[in-house]
Amino acid sequence: MSSNAPKTAPFSLHTPNLAKPTSKSLKDERSGYPSPRTSGKPVGGSSGLASGAVPRIAGPPSPRMKKGKAAQYDRFIPNRSDKELASSQFNIARADSEQPLDGATIAYHEEVARACGVSINKRILSFKEEAPTSDRDDLRQVYSRPVLKPSASTAAKRRILNTPERVLDAPGLVDDYYLNLLDWSLGNMLAIGLDQNVYLWNASSGDVNSLCQLEGDSYISSVKWTTDGAYLAIGTSDGDVQIWDAESQRRIRTMAGHQARVGVMSWEQHMLSSGCRDGSIWNHDVRVADHKTAELVAHSGEVCGLTWRSDGGLLASGGNDNLVNIWDARSVVPKFTKTQHTAAVKALAWSPWQLNLLASGGGSTDRHVHFWNTTTTARLDSIDTGSQVTSIQWSSEYRELVTSHGFPHNHLALWSYPSLGKIVDIPAHDTRVLHTAISPDGQTVATAASDESLKFWRIFETRTKSGKAAKNGPLAAAVGTGSLRSMSSSAASATGLGSGASSTSDISRPAYIR
Repeated sequence: MSSNAPKTAPFSLHTPNLAKPTSKSLKDERSGYPSPRTSGKPVGGSSGLASGAVPRIAGPPSPRMKKGKAAQYDRFIPNRSDKELASSQFNIARADSEQPLDGATIAYHEEVARACGVSINKRILSFKEEAPTSDRDDLRQVYSRPVLKPSASTAAKRRILNTPERVLDAPGLVDDYYLNLLDWSLGNMLAIGLDQNVYLWNASSGDVNSLCQLEGDSYISSVKWTTDGAYLAIGTSDGDVQIWDAESQRRIRTMAGHQARVGVMSWEQHMLSSGCRDGSIWNHDVRVADHKTAELVAHSGEVCGLTWRSDGGLLASGGNDNLVNIWDARSVVPKFTKTQHTAAVKALAWSPWQLNLLASGGGSTDRHVHFWNTTTTARLDSIDTGSQVTSIQWSSEYRELVTSHGFPHNHLALWSYPSLGKIVDIPAHDTRVLHTAISPDGQTVATAASDESLKFWRIFETRTKSGKAAKNGPLAAAVGTGSLRSMSSSAASATGLGSGASSTSDISRPAYIR
C-alpha cells in the first residue's frame, strides 16, 4: 500500500551515479531509501522508486573515468610515507608516556627503532628533504675575523726568503733566556754582548770593533742604544749600568746600586729604566749625579722584559712571575697588571702605528702572544704559537709582526694583523732564538741564538712606488759571512780598549749626560 505523499527518488535519471544518501537514511530502516547493507534493494512494502526511474546498482568506475588525469596532491598538504607515519606514531607513544624512562629502556627503544627503520624525533610534516650535512669546518668560525686586505695583497707580492742575507759567528753568547744582548741603533750600528765583551758591528761598512771588556767573573747581561744612537747602555751581572759613547768608544759614567744583574733596559730621552733580577725597576736620570729618581716594585721574579712607549707615557714590564705590568710615567704604582700568561714574559713590543696596542709573549709553558689595548686594559686577541716566545718585532710599513721562538721549533714566524693569520715560517737556527733586533730602516731583522751565530733576514722589504724592491738596505755594503771573534784582538789593540778602558773618568761628557 503506497503512501499519498510523493517519495523522493534515491536515483536520478540525470546523474549516472548514486545519489548521496543522508545520514538519516542510513539509520532509519523504515524509510524507503537503500542502506549499504541491502545492496540497493528497497526496504518495506513500497518499491521506493519514482515514476519512470530505473534502479541502477553502483559498480566499478567506467573506463572513461580511468582515462582521466593522474591524481594530483594539494600543494599545501605535504606527502607522507608509511615509514614517516610509523615514526610519528612511535614518537607520540613515547611522548605520552607518563613514567620517566631509564637509560636501558631508552637504549632499547632506539635499538628497536633502528632495526625497524623508524626515525626517532624526525619531523613528519616536511615539504622537502633536509639539507645535506657538510664535512667542512663551520664557515662562521672561519670568517669570524676580518681579513686585512692590504696585508694579504702585499704578502702575495712580496717575496720573503727563508735563507739569511748574512751570517756572522757570535762566540761566547750566553745561553740565557732572561738576558737581552742584542740591539740595533739609529746610526746602523749593531751592538752585541758576548760573555765579557761588547762588540759593535757597522752594518754599512761591515767593520767590527770591540767596545769594552769586563774583568773578573762579571759578564754582559744587557745592552740598549739611546733613541738617537749616540750612546750605549750596558748592564752587567754585578748590577752596574755603564754609559758608553759610541763615536769616541769611551765610557761616560757608571751607575751602581742594583743588588743583582741587570737583564733588561729601556731608554726614554734622558731617562733610563733598568730591570733587575730581584724584581725591581729603577729609573735613572743620566743628567744628574744622584741618578736614581724612582724605584718600581711590583714583580716577584726577575724582570726580563721592559720597553717604553714611543711617546714616553707608559712603560711595559714583564717578569719571571708571569706578570705584565703597565706603568704610568708619573706614578710608581702599576696602572694595571695582566695575569693571563703562564710563563715568564720577556717579549714585549709596542705597535709603531697604533699607540695603545701592546703585544706580549710568554715562555715555554705558555707559548702565547697576547694583544692588549692599554687604554681600555682589554685583551684584544691571542695567538697560540706552539713554541717559546723570545721576542716580538712590529713592522713600521706593513700591518705585520715577526716573533722569534725557542723550544721546540727555533724559528721565526711572520703574522698579519689584525687577522692574525700566519704568513710564513722561517727555520732560523739550530737552537732557540734568544734575541732579535730590527734595522733602522725597518727592513732587516737580526737574530742571535745559542748556536753562537748571528743572522740577518730581509723580511719587511720596502717597495718603491713602481712596485720594485728597494736595492739599498742596511747591509748593502756588508754581505757574505764573517766572524766577530776574528776581529776582537785587532780591534781592541787599535782602539786602545781592554782592561784599561774602564778608567776614563776625565773624558768630557755630553750636555745631557753628567
